[in-house]
Amino acid sequence: MSLPDPNPSSAALVTGASAGIGTEIARELAARGHGLVLVARRKDRLVALAGELHDAHGIRAHALACDLANAASRSRLPGRIAHLGVDVEILVNNAGFATGGPFHESPAERELQQVRVLVEAVVALSSAFVPAMVKRGRGAILNVASTAGMQPMPYSAGYAAAKAYVLSFSEAIHQELAGRGVTVTALCPGPVKTEFWDQAGWQVKGGQSFEKALPRPALISAEQAARAGVKGLAAGERVVVPGLPMRTAMLASRYLPNAVKLPVMEWLMRGE
Repeated sequence: MSLPDPNPSSAALVTGASAGIGTEIARELAARGHGLVLVARRKDRLVALAGELHDAHGIRAHALACDLANAASRSRLPGRIAHLGVDVEILVNNAGFATGGPFHESPAERELQQVRVLVEAVVALSSAFVPAMVKRGRGAILNVASTAGMQPMPYSAGYAAAKAYVLSFSEAIHQELAGRGVTVTALCPGPVKTEFWDQAGWQVKGGQSFEKALPRPALISAEQAARAGVKGLAAGERVVVPGLPMRTAMLASRYLPNAVKLPVMEWLMRGE
């Protein structure tokens, strides 16, 4: 299995394309000759990126503003794309944000928005576009999960749980679609240098921000994460964890039961 060949009637749909990993995935796909449908809330950024990629690679790039947390707005997206006259042969579910801190202090609506964007949108867009991929016998889906989804995370309970859903969902349909010409890959980066941290506000013991407390080798760039994800998708990989330090840490953590990991994670993420 591999990425479908670019053609004038096809496009890659990239959600959360206005910043971070989404922007860099769009750049990786454009460099391979794929047309793009760029989706996020901030249309000005999408328009600028679409122009950049058209000028650099000569590909068609469409910018569609959409709030994926809004079911009505999200439900109109497939029709808007159909109106453009392109088939979505590559789907990148990347949009997301994270809540942080004690769950009992977190606003309920913000926690629900997180589920809508990280879980509902992934399922809705996959349901909208995967059946046609199967019918055509070609397609590729890249779901951006996280190493946070590989274990429960106190003080980021909703985010870790949502990413665990994305990881499990991706692995399952990867197996279901094997042999049908459609590949599914879960990209599970650890910490990545993006705007994510400005919104998440995660802190570790002592009140230091999460990303600044990490050993430098554990932190990768958005470009590195995107390159690993697209490369893994093209190779038909089931799960991609970019960066040797993070892959090693996740492998080692499999041998520790949650009863051991949870108190350590809670102590670390408490932020006091």
